[in-house]
Amino acid sequence: MINPSSNYAHSVTGLFDVPAEAAFSFMADPVALGQWSLGCMNTQPVNQTGIHSGHSLFDGAQGFFEIDTDSNRLIVDYRLGSLEHMVPRVSARVVPAEICGLGQQQCYVTLTAWRSSDMDDTRWHRLCAAHEAEIYLIKSQCEATYSKV
Repeated sequence: MINPSSNYAHSVTGLFDVPAEAAFSFMADPVALGQWSLGCMNTQPVNQTGIHSGHSLFDGAQGFFEIDTDSNRLIVDYRLGSLEHMVPRVSARVVPAEICGLGQQQCYVTLTAWRSSDMDDTRWHRLCAAHEAEIYLIKSQCEATYSKV
């Protein structure tokens, strides 16, 4: 079934005033994620290599994730789930300036989330609203980090 609504996936894009490589590095940083992801704040590494955890501001639940990057395509996949089973349900893509005719020190950052079949409407709408807010947090924090370099 094809549905043009956001029942299956949600994406949000921001125009960032940093080069694409800086945005990509920020999006791939698991510690930085703990400052902008409302569902996974204050991230810390766990015993397993590459896996981090954080806590939801909504209900305090602990979440686990690992980051899979493709630096050639400027894509960051966030694998979410339990320690035993993680799936790439959220992704970030950075679009360099030259692709869309942006300024030299600009890029687009898009967050995309896919709805799992067991996610109820309330949780899905909360995730979508969180991503709408998170893109502003990401933009502000990424630009502030870049200006310090």
